[in-house]
This record gives sequence, C-alpha cells and structure tokens, in this order.
Amino acid sequence: MQGVLFEREEHNGIDVIRAGGTGFSKRCFSGRFSIFWSDCLCACYGGLHLDQPDVLVALRDPPIIGLAAYLASRRYGARFVMSFRDVFPEVARLLEDFQSEMVNRVLNRTNRFLVHKADRIVALGETMRRKLIEGKGADASKTMVIPDWADCSRILPGPKRNPFSIAHGLEDKFVVMHSGNIGLSQGLESAVEAAALLKDYHEIELVFVGEGVKKRALADQARAAGLGNVRFLPYQPQDRLSESFAAADVFLVSLKPGLAGYIVPSKLYGILAAGRPYVAAVEKECEVAAIARKHESGLLAEPGDPGDLAQKILLLYNDRAVARHLAANARRAALEFDRPVQVRAYYELFHELANRGASSHARKTSTEKAQREQSVSIDSRMNQE
Repeated sequence: MQGVLFEREEHNGIDVIRAGGTGFSKRCFSGRFSIFWSDCLCACYGGLHLDQPDVLVALRDPPIIGLAAYLASRRYGARFVMSFRDVFPEVARLLEDFQSEMVNRVLNRTNRFLVHKADRIVALGETMRRKLIEGKGADASKTMVIPDWADCSRILPGPKRNPFSIAHGLEDKFVVMHSGNIGLSQGLESAVEAAALLKDYHEIELVFVGEGVKKRALADQARAAGLGNVRFLPYQPQDRLSESFAAADVFLVSLKPGLAGYIVPSKLYGILAAGRPYVAAVEKECEVAAIARKHESGLLAEPGDPGDLAQKILLLYNDRAVARHLAANARRAALEFDRPVQVRAYYELFHELANRGASSHARKTSTEKAQREQSVSIDSRMNQE
C-alpha cells in the first residue's frame, strides 16, 4: 500500500477501499506526522470514489482523519458519525520527542469542528462522553456511548497449563501479564519497579506480551535493575489468544494520571472474556475503574505507585480464593461487552441515521416536486391570462 493512493478489494462480499500512505517509522515524530497526513490525504482522495453512501464514519484518531469522512459526507449528502477512540490534543501531549502548542491548538480546533459537524458522536465510555461534552463542545443529545468489545466466542477461559504456558515455562509461575500495545500512555515503568519490589517472590513473574514504542526502554530498565522476573514476548496470533491469556494468573491494566476519559484501555475487554482477574493502576474516574467497581472483577491501584501495585499483586498471590472470585465475575461482565452486543449498537445507530436521511431526502424531493408543480400552475395561469 505504500505509495498507492487507494486500492479496492472485496472481503466476504463487501467492497473495501483501502487508503494508502507512507511507510515511515512511528518511533519518531516526523514519521508519525507523515503517516497521519498521508493517511488523511489518501482517505480524502479515496472518499471521492465511493458508491453513494448513507452514513460516513470516522473511527480513527488523530482527528485529522475525521476530516476525510466529513468532506465525503458533504460531497454525498450522507450522515456523518465521529467515533472517538481517544481524544486529542490531550493524548498528543504524551509525545516524548515533540511538543508544540500550535499543533495542539490545531488538533483541538479540529476536534471541536468535527463534534460540531457530526450527526452523532460515539464515545468509548461515560467519562470520555463527559470530556467530549465539557471539553470539546459536543452536543449531549448527539453524544452516545458504545464501548469497545471482545469476541467471547473466541476468547474463552482456559486451563493455565496449555501449549503456550508450557512452551514459555510459565505453567508453574504466578504470571502477572500485560498483553497488547506497550505504548506511551500506560506508565509501565511503575510495573517494572513493582517487579523489583517482588523479586524475592521467585514464583511471581511479570510478562509483557506485545510490541510498542516503549518496549525497548522497559527491557533496558529491567536489565539495568538486574531483574530476572520480567520477561518480554511478541504479539500472539488471534488463534492463540485464549492460550496466552489463560497463562496469566492476573492481568495488569494501567494508564498515566490525567488521561482518564481521553484514552480507554481496550485490552480490558479481552481480559474479561478470558475470565481472569486484573489489577488496574488507573484513576478512579477511568472507565476501567468503573467496570472493576460495578462487576467486582478487578482490584484498583494508584497509578504511578509501584508499591501499591506490588501490594495488590501480592494480595491475589496470597489469596487465590479472591482471585477466583474476581475471575468468575470478569467472565460474567464480559458478556455485557461481547462483540455481537456492541456491533448491534452500531447497526442500530447506522440504521436510524440512514432512515432519517432517507426521510429527509423524501421530504426534500416532495417539497421540490410541489414547488415545481406550483410553478407550472402559475405559468399555466399566466399563459391563459
């Protein structure tokens, strides 16, 4: 796809237009900047070659991608939905290699423009919804919550002793697992510091499964501290997720202070589906904390506090009955966030907007027809006179 503006393909009978872009590295600001803008421009161009759509949806951040959907919706007279995965410019302030108040102002104005123009705004949780309303000027009546999800038919609770845990020598360990993107938003340095506090518990091992821009720095941190209880494994394919998740005794979910509502850690939903307890090092207003409290599916720790995190891990290590109780609750909670439930919510949203668009078009056509008939009638009377 590099160097290609867009290409068409068919997937399960659905026509797909894939926008191209650049192949620069995401590890530096200039690479990310090039990727974002090239993606946006290619998406804008691809939007000129659509069949007549009823609804246009922007599902990706940063918000400049939303401009492509907005422009296409204007071209075709379609409804426009802005579905936020995270919120800028607050998330942009995480960048460690570039900071610009001018860029942040542009991102903020773009976000405010998009929420003003959108027919519907989708947030991942109630805190994000509130941030969009209070901070970006979103219309409360147009702003709704549709959470992320996991496929509960594919990610299932399983035995700890399985091919994945055996292959990596984890079957007899108490595994604290962080699975997914290892990025800038999570503050995972505290997890490595917690592992240092737990190094005398030889059964406990902190395992990172995934990739991301912070992986190398965390590995260097663990190596510098001489920690033999921290391990890094690559992403696992979809067909092995149940096995890798089942290898964990407890999961770790974390988010830096100040980001509640601007980012929602979507890894939680896979953890719930796997029926595993978790320790969430997040602020109390974070969506993850709300789920943990409502469903009693995990423990909360202070974000950025390795001592508190280590203490909560030890609680589950020493009291397996509590861990089993949280795990059972987690699987029950997962059914609320199952993929078919949330896909149905999107379907109903799109169906409503498409029908409203059809009704508006019908009323407009009817009005135009009546105006034409009135004009003909007037012309006819004038001719008779």
